[in-house]
Amino acid sequence: MNKKTGMIALVLSALALILACAALFVASGSRAAAPAAPAPAEGDIQYVLYLGTNDKDSNEPVFTPEEAKEQAKKILVDHFGGYTIQEASGGWLDGETMYQEYTLVIYLSDTDLEQVHAAADEMIRVFRQSSVLIQANRTVTEFYSGNG
Repeated sequence: MNKKTGMIALVLSALALILACAALFVASGSRAAAPAAPAPAEGDIQYVLYLGTNDKDSNEPVFTPEEAKEQAKKILVDHFGGYTIQEASGGWLDGETMYQEYTLVIYLSDTDLEQVHAAADEMIRVFRQSSVLIQANRTVTEFYSGNG
């Protein structure tokens, strides 16, 4: 892994941690404590993908932010039937040059790594990336429909 890739991974990992902490903070303060849902016997995995939008060679944006979201939505609907996307900014220092990049953070549940890799392959091609950062987080997922 080169220095640039390592810095990108570090920045994106820190961003993921900050977002997760913020989500826990908001969730804990927004409602009274509720009993925890029973955990499935084996749990499941939430995949978080970090998709940069600058060309891997020129470091110039491949799409406008709006176009990037639309391209990602098409890929995600084709592979998963839906999507959850957040916008983020990534940045890294390469030598004395500071680079910044519009980044899409994608959350996927109820899938497997093979399907995630298939979507990531398409993202790499469409967005002209060298890689897509994928995090696999053990979690409990529930599609709750209410008490009524």
